[in-house]
Amino acid sequence: MAADSSFDIVSKIDRQEADNALNQAAKEISSRYDFKGSGAAIEWKGEDVQMRADGADRVASVLDVFQSKLVRRGISLKSIDAGEPYPSGKEHRIDAALKEGIDKETAKEVSKIIREEGPKGVKAQIQGDELRVTSKKRDDLQTVISLLKGKDLDVDLQFVNYR
Repeated sequence: MAADSSFDIVSKIDRQEADNALNQAAKEISSRYDFKGSGAAIEWKGEDVQMRADGADRVASVLDVFQSKLVRRGISLKSIDAGEPYPSGKEHRIDAALKEGIDKETAKEVSKIIREEGPKGVKAQIQGDELRVTSKKRDDLQTVISLLKGKDLDVDLQFVNYR
């Protein structure tokens, strides 16, 4: 009797790539003409990213530059949770968090999709901030991966440990 095949569904960010994207954005902001004299900057604040500039529209432009660098580095925009611009003294700021892990609600939603729309005999099991999907047939696992890639979920999913 053959053992079950499985894979894990995770949501992770390559921190080095995120750091490179932030450094590239900071470099571009410091050298672009339209940001001269606006006090525009982007930096890490612990695990989060903080952007600041002298106006709400300028700080939104800083966010656009950062997002374009993330996309170029292969990080999905679903992985960034940016807030609205807010005034802080003489400048405006945006705080953005990088989302990692699959929260319970999303994990339940993905599990429900697999159960209702996936092939029979496929089981999804929530393990902390990831899901383990198992089946006797590897083809069924491939079907589940393509099914989830076709869904518009609000989290960036990666499929790892395919066995």
